[in-house]
This record gives sequence, structure tokens and C-alpha cells, in this order.
Amino acid sequence: MQINSGEKFTCETCSKSFYRKDHLKLHMRTHTGERPYSCSTCGESFDKSSVLKMHMLFHSGQKLFTCETCGKSFVTTTRLKIHMRIHTGERPYSCGTCGKSFTQTSGLKYHMQIHSRDKYFTCKTIDCI
Repeated sequence: MQINSGEKFTCETCSKSFYRKDHLKLHMRTHTGERPYSCSTCGESFDKSSVLKMHMLFHSGQKLFTCETCGKSFVTTTRLKIHMRIHTGERPYSCGTCGKSFTQTSGLKYHMQIHSRDKYFTCKTIDCI
């Protein structure tokens, strides 16, 4: 009904608009840093209850998503999707400099270090080449 009425709720901090008041409330947490949902096991806190529920699956050890190719199981569909790239050969993240591709953004980010002067690890020995 709110969407059809055209009424919008606007963030006073950044002027982003939402059709639903609860979406504005969730958005406001990005500005305030509020994380009202805490894990009773490790104490980590989250801005959404759905994220806490997913987090709790890691503690429970439940792996509800299974690869139909090899049978390996995962806690989240995202992890299963990344895993499936092993079987499909999909490498959606490509280096703009040399063209090498990767299954995850983290692999591409790490790879990019070879094209820059910034290194994760540096030798502390003087005059080391």
C-alpha cells in the first residue's frame, strides 16, 4: 500500500528515500552504527536479525547447502555458489592489467599487488633485493 501511495520516507542524513518506514530504520543503522542483534555464543553484533541467524548457523555447524556435483556442504548459498566455480570453471573477476581471472574478488585484490609497488610483506633486512 505504501508503495502504491507514492509516500516516501527520507533519510535526514543523506536524503536517500524509502517506500517503507522499516527500510528507513534499517538504513539509519548505517549512519549510527547501531547493531542491536548480538550472538549469544561469541558476542559479535549485527544490524539485522537475518544476518545474526545466518551467523548462528556457523556456530551450529549446520551445512544446509550441498553441492550436487561433489557432495560438499556449506553454511550459506553464497559459499556454495563460489564453490561451484571450481566445477564450472567460471572466473568472473579479471585483472584489468594482465587479464588473469579469479573466482573471488579477494583473489583479484591479492593479485593486484604484483602490479603495484604496495606489497603485503616487505623484507626488513637492509639492502635486501
